[in-house]
Amino acid sequence: MTQTIAFIGLGNMGGGMAANLVKNGYAVRAFDLSEEALARAEAHGATRAGSAADAATGADAVVTMLPAGKHVESVYASQVYGAANPGALFLDCSTIDVATARRVIEAATDRGFDMVDAPVSGGIAAANGGTLTFMVGGTDAAFAKAKPILSAMGKAVIHAGGAGNGQAAKICNNMLLGATMVATCESFAMAKKLGLDPQTFYDISSVSSGQSWSMTSYCPVPGVGPQSPSDNGYQGGFAVGLMLKDLKLATEAAALVGASVPMGNAAESLYQLLANQGEAGRDFSLMIEMLEGK
Repeated sequence: MTQTIAFIGLGNMGGGMAANLVKNGYAVRAFDLSEEALARAEAHGATRAGSAADAATGADAVVTMLPAGKHVESVYASQVYGAANPGALFLDCSTIDVATARRVIEAATDRGFDMVDAPVSGGIAAANGGTLTFMVGGTDAAFAKAKPILSAMGKAVIHAGGAGNGQAAKICNNMLLGATMVATCESFAMAKKLGLDPQTFYDISSVSSGQSWSMTSYCPVPGVGPQSPSDNGYQGGFAVGLMLKDLKLATEAAALVGASVPMGNAAESLYQLLANQGEAGRDFSLMIEMLEGK
């Protein structure tokens, strides 16, 4: 029997994820506030729902991909809990703060539902291509139920531990990414001022101790390394505003637990400056232009 999945939140990431569920044989009932997003979901084979509650009614599982913790908490409390079938599985793939993730999962559990927090890594291309990485928090039983659904949307599904640990893994990973990209950008900018050709520096650093994902998979210099947003005017990819959101979540979490994150704090400040320049919608590797004074 085909499983029915409610998918709530069809933005840049959610749209591709919902389409991959359809491709893998799930019946998807989709909802978003955007008419354009709903139309795209229908074009990919999903059924349009009139509300989040309508989508959740009769579904075997509910997947949410929403902007922030307040949206996640509100949608589940006001729309999903009262509509979902007893025993339905909830999967929140949004990137939100750890405390809210744990609070929502506790509320779902108290009502007899299994739930995981399962934020993603990989960006829009991976969402469309079904090659996301999912970092999953929740009980062993909830993870076992969630894994087949998440595997239909990604290449790697990793159990990070208990409730909220998926969010913890995501924000720690993206804090590392943000700081590494800043360091990569400033290294290329300095190399250029020292008279070193960017391609030559890439050829050396990409096989030396300075190698990183930001260098070899997502080089911020146009025409150097594999194809990346820098080759497209820093359009697409992972927006500055989203990186800033994740860095704020990371530094806020660090403050709550007394973790020292000087590089995370510095990266947040620099991405805030870039956002303040009106660049929140462009790719986060645009940092190199700010460091070069462009």
